[in-house]
Amino acid sequence: MAEAFFNRLAEGKAMALSAGTDPAAAVDPTVIRVMEEIGFDLSGKVPRPLTAEMLDHADRVITMGCGVEGVCPATFTETEDWGLPDPKGQPIEKVRETRDEIRRRVIEMLARMEG
Repeated sequence: MAEAFFNRLAEGKAMALSAGTDPAAAVDPTVIRVMEEIGFDLSGKVPRPLTAEMLDHADRVITMGCGVEGVCPATFTETEDWGLPDPKGQPIEKVRETRDEIRRRVIEMLARMEG
């Protein structure tokens, strides 16, 4: 969700990639549904594993609760942990809340980057 919001809202000025330390085999169907509700099609997206190469090219890393030492390799890049709940298995109302919180934080981050 964060990648989709960031890449649309950044309007080509910056780019985000989403990856995980233990990615799922597919995007959660509820996530696909709540993003479709607001005009984002994630149906063709496939979760990617986080690689050292991605970190080498990153200016900033945003984690969603990955801040467990020994699990998250994002240690030499500016990192901010948003500590948001994993939407997997959550009721649609909770996934909507997470979606809206991610959008709010992406907008805030872009404003900081521009200012």
